[in-house]
Amino acid sequence: MGSSSMTTSAPNAFFVCFVISVATFHICFCNGISSSFNPTHNNITCFENEREALVKFKQDLIDPLNRLSSWDTVGDCCRWAGVVCDNLTGHVHEIRLQNPCNVGNGYCEENPYLRGKVSPSLLDLKHLQYLDLSNNNFEGAPIPSFIGSIATLRYLDLSSAGFGGTIPPQLGNITTFRYLDLGDNSRLRAGNLQWLAGLVSLQHLNMSYVDLSKALDWLQVTSDLPSLVELHLSNCQLKHVVSPSSTNKINFTSLDILDLSMNDLGPSIPGWILGLNNLVSLNLRQCSFSGPLTCGLQNMTSLKVLELDFNFFNSTIPNCLYSLSHLESLSFEDSSLQGVISTAIENLTSLVSLDLASNQLQGSLPTSLGKLCKLKTIYLEQNKFSGEVADVLIGFSRCKSHMLEDFDISLNSFSGPIPMSIGRLSSLKRLDLSNNKFNGTIPESFGQLAKLQYLVVQGNTLEGVVYDVNFANLTRLRHLNAGGNSITLKTSENWVPPFQVEELNLDSWLLGPQFPLWLPSQRKLISLSLANTGISGSIPALFWPIFSKLLYADLSRNQICGEIPSLPNVEDSFSVIDLSSNRLNGSLPYVPSNLEWLDLSNNSFSGSIYQVLCGKGEELNKLSFLNLGNNLLLGNIPDCWNHWLELRVIILENNNLVGGIPSSMGQLQGLQSLHLRHNHLSGELPQTLQNCSSLSIVDLSENRFTGSIPPWMGNALLQLVVLDLRSNNFWGNLAYELCCLSYLQILDIAFNNISGHVPRCLANFSAMAEIEDSSFASDFYHVKFRPLFELSTSVFPDNAFLVTKGRDVEYSTTLRLVKSMDLSENKLSGEIPEELTKLLGLWSLNLSGNHLTGRIPRNIGDMRRLESVDFSRNQLSGVIPSSMSSLTFLSHLNLSYNNLTGTIPSSTQLQLMNESSFLGNKLCGPPLPRCKPNKTIAPTVVPRGGEEEGDGFLEALFFASIALGFAVGFWVVLGPLLFKRSWRIAYFKVIEDIWNKVCDFSFECRYMFRKRE
Repeated sequence: MGSSSMTTSAPNAFFVCFVISVATFHICFCNGISSSFNPTHNNITCFENEREALVKFKQDLIDPLNRLSSWDTVGDCCRWAGVVCDNLTGHVHEIRLQNPCNVGNGYCEENPYLRGKVSPSLLDLKHLQYLDLSNNNFEGAPIPSFIGSIATLRYLDLSSAGFGGTIPPQLGNITTFRYLDLGDNSRLRAGNLQWLAGLVSLQHLNMSYVDLSKALDWLQVTSDLPSLVELHLSNCQLKHVVSPSSTNKINFTSLDILDLSMNDLGPSIPGWILGLNNLVSLNLRQCSFSGPLTCGLQNMTSLKVLELDFNFFNSTIPNCLYSLSHLESLSFEDSSLQGVISTAIENLTSLVSLDLASNQLQGSLPTSLGKLCKLKTIYLEQNKFSGEVADVLIGFSRCKSHMLEDFDISLNSFSGPIPMSIGRLSSLKRLDLSNNKFNGTIPESFGQLAKLQYLVVQGNTLEGVVYDVNFANLTRLRHLNAGGNSITLKTSENWVPPFQVEELNLDSWLLGPQFPLWLPSQRKLISLSLANTGISGSIPALFWPIFSKLLYADLSRNQICGEIPSLPNVEDSFSVIDLSSNRLNGSLPYVPSNLEWLDLSNNSFSGSIYQVLCGKGEELNKLSFLNLGNNLLLGNIPDCWNHWLELRVIILENNNLVGGIPSSMGQLQGLQSLHLRHNHLSGELPQTLQNCSSLSIVDLSENRFTGSIPPWMGNALLQLVVLDLRSNNFWGNLAYELCCLSYLQILDIAFNNISGHVPRCLANFSAMAEIEDSSFASDFYHVKFRPLFELSTSVFPDNAFLVTKGRDVEYSTTLRLVKSMDLSENKLSGEIPEELTKLLGLWSLNLSGNHLTGRIPRNIGDMRRLESVDFSRNQLSGVIPSSMSSLTFLSHLNLSYNNLTGTIPSSTQLQLMNESSFLGNKLCGPPLPRCKPNKTIAPTVVPRGGEEEGDGFLEALFFASIALGFAVGFWVVLGPLLFKRSWRIAYFKVIEDIWNKVCDFSFECRYMFRKRE
């Protein structure tokens, strides 16, 4: 027994010694050993030929950040950045040169991309298995075909590397491929995928964003790859429909993950996909599917991830979908889903992430949702949900382990109080309840959410008092947005918040009357909004350092007073400062050159604006939005706008500015909106203004500008949507060039000295002719950026002041809906052009106070959108067209003091007008006294082609009555003579007697005449 043991163990011991000897041999004598394997052998370097190959590879690259600085001509190449050698042989096995800024390190300010070309020296690396050049920029260069000759490659990642052209089919020669990623190279294309057929070991294939529109064999080739586990073909322009016969040959025997998102795969989910019952992950986002969701998905029982966002299902969520018990992530964002969420959702017991955002789901949330204790993220924002959420949150709070981290139900109609049970969700990091109908106060239990980082409850009807103790445990809070609620914050005088927030929005809270003394403690603050918070007094000195770090600051609609010596230089290139609607006075403050948005309107600033705009010499500024309107500013508009070339919006309205528009304003080629109304400006409009070809809104009303309205406006300012020149001293005719402004929706030249005829070509204002809402909505809004991703922008609606329906009205948020033309109080003559009735989208038309003659256009009833019409104080004649009774939206009408005659047409709208709308004419009928029955109105002859429908009818009736009278008289006299013989004899006897008497009288007359001769 013992000898046997000894005999058996001897060969084993010999074998162990042999293995150790071989390993020692390699350790001692193999060149290029990795330092990670034996760091004591510092004198061992990599193979010389491989080092030379890598040096040549580097020489063909452009390395702007010198990332390959360690790649010198001497030293151990196995220690170079991005180079990995084999632990035993020392041969170069891996090259990892992916862009570090796109691998979890965030955004890099400097350009880190490698450029240039890929050197064929890589062929000298005979043992290379791994090559990663992803996230660089080779500027459209083709993928080198020689890569197909590196037979040892198993891993190749060229994604997001800027390659272009046709994929070389030589890549199909590398039969050892396990991983091939060519995705996110939008300039790459492939006519077919036959070159993939030999890659029998390929497990991961990514060709997303590669143009495969001509590769009709993509499905047959990829489905025959026996080892394929992952297939990513997102946004490859796959549009063809697979025939039913070919789908029977589709195998995908090993496939677990399939991504075909952003392709046009047909009207519904293809049947061959529904047959892949072993799939674990399926991404069909944005595939243009429509119609109801199919229950074929229920057979895919292995699914853990299902993404069907951005489709057009227009259906409810079928109950069969709730049977996928292994599902961990379900995403239907913006897929036109309707109806309610079934209580059967409790069957999705493995669910970790649920995204049903931006649909039309309604009703209350089922309480069974609270039973899904594995849920970490819930996105239900922007739907039509209603009711309370207390029961759902109570359900989550009863889970043994609180997993919920992200809960977003914003932009719905949820109501009721926020339940106290929310404080038990101890894992919550992000909570968004904004823009609902929650009432009551913020519960004290919020203070228990120690992991909470993001809290948004803005846009509700919350009220009550919040104390500083409610925030005691919120040490991780980074974003607090609770604006738009009526909440009072009461803190101790020396309170220092336990958090360091980056965003703070407490709009409409009661914080005043003094500035919150705890604000300077927020050293990480970059976005601050305290509008309408009851703050008064001057801004404390200790507060100004905060401004230098803020990217967004809104203290508008308070009672802040005093002077602002200067705004501090901001640290970032983008910054917004809004101090509008306060009581600030004194001179305007210094404006930092890198500020992009400044609103100091509705204050009491005085003095000149010269120092602000011209006091910095030749320094260029980044300001894009400047609002100094509604102040007490004096003097001329300075002529140094060439230093403010980034300006998009200038608002200087309602001040006391004098002089003309400076010529340098014409250098603002990006200017979109110019508001100079209600000043004392004068002179003619400078021709340089025609260089501002991006202008969409021009408001120069209520000034003293002179000259004619420049014809170049119609040739150069083709983007104009609003042109308001009201209450100035412009004269002359309206130039026909103005008719080229096809985007114009609002034209107001009232209260000037414009003469001549109303041009017929005004019908060319095609935007006024459109019945649909304006497609130029973006022209009325200016983006007011916030620096944070979650609240990236807010919108500033532009405004226009219009006199309509006898009132002066300001339009802002609804400005895009307004289509108006006001030519009143001028010296226009001639007729109202019939062509004006083609402006079917016009909402208000005012031609009053001119010298217009002729008739009201007979087709005015075609302008069915008209709500306000004023033709008063002209010399219009004729009748009111009967078509005017079709103006069902009409709420204001003034036809007074013209020469109109006849009956007011019958319609609900016209009869509801005040009598004053028709005074000073010869009209009758409701709402005026009724017309007298025996009163006849002499017919008015009008030129052919100018008759009204009503006039033509009266004329036809007149001639018909003449014909009828003639016929009646004829038959009354001659009828009895034809049918009664005795009447005929008596009639002709009377005629004969009359004839004889006439003849006798005639004879006596001739006799007497001759006798006198």
